[in-house]
Amino acid sequence: MILEHEIPNGSKLYFGDAAKKKREIEKVASDILYSCGFEEIVTPIFSYHQHQSIADEKELVRVNDEKNNNISLRADSTIDVVRIIDKRLGQNTEHKKWFYIQPVFRYPTHEYYQVGVEYIGEKKLSSVLNIAVNIFDNLDVKPLIQISNIKIPQILTTIFDLTLDDFRHINIEKFLNLKVDWLEKLVYLQYVEQIEELLEIVPSEIKTELIKMKELCSEMSCKNSVLAPLYYAEMLYYDELFFRIIDKNEVYARGGRYKNIELTSVGFAIYTDVLCETLTN
Repeated sequence: MILEHEIPNGSKLYFGDAAKKKREIEKVASDILYSCGFEEIVTPIFSYHQHQSIADEKELVRVNDEKNNNISLRADSTIDVVRIIDKRLGQNTEHKKWFYIQPVFRYPTHEYYQVGVEYIGEKKLSSVLNIAVNIFDNLDVKPLIQISNIKIPQILTTIFDLTLDDFRHINIEKFLNLKVDWLEKLVYLQYVEQIEELLEIVPSEIKTELIKMKELCSEMSCKNSVLAPLYYAEMLYYDELFFRIIDKNEVYARGGRYKNIELTSVGFAIYTDVLCETLTN
């Protein structure tokens, strides 16, 4: 029996101080983004294209339209925003800087509020990373920025007998057992000052990706950062430079550089629910 006061597991309820804090987070973010030339977009809750955004389609909450075509609740906003701007609104706007404040939904009944940013056609990741830092500064939150490059694990699987699961599960012992000096140094790479030594000994394709990480660090407005060159998470669009904004075991935001067909863009999402819980405790 379902009681009258029950809500589905994984759904969100905000009231009182928590609702006020959630609204404050959204206002601080939107004020900063408007001042940086971004415009707001609210995308449909229902989508025909979410399978292009989600690595595991079992996470989609599926329904059908009036013609019995498969649709799903919005499980990710990035690709829908880029697709709608490019394919539907392209005739009406040339604007490339967009943000959204809206939830996404995952099977069976999980909802997650986000503040998301997409700078369409921009290649410099620092252009949005520094905005994220500014938002957290204005909320008086001082987290750690973790810089990664998803291409590095992908390249290493072509050089060694390794799989992406080894990186997904951080199988450090397996990496060290290969007894390769430069790989061991890559495992323990944490700070940008250590990159120079590695550039002298790593293969050229790894060198190219490390230089991208070094350049991003030099362009960042926040110095509270670490490098995680072997970090890997399966995503359908972030496939190169990538960052996470973290504190202890909580991830407050993540973003990166990505391609949709041939268009390179940069963006990030702030996880409002996690941040709200931190700021109300």
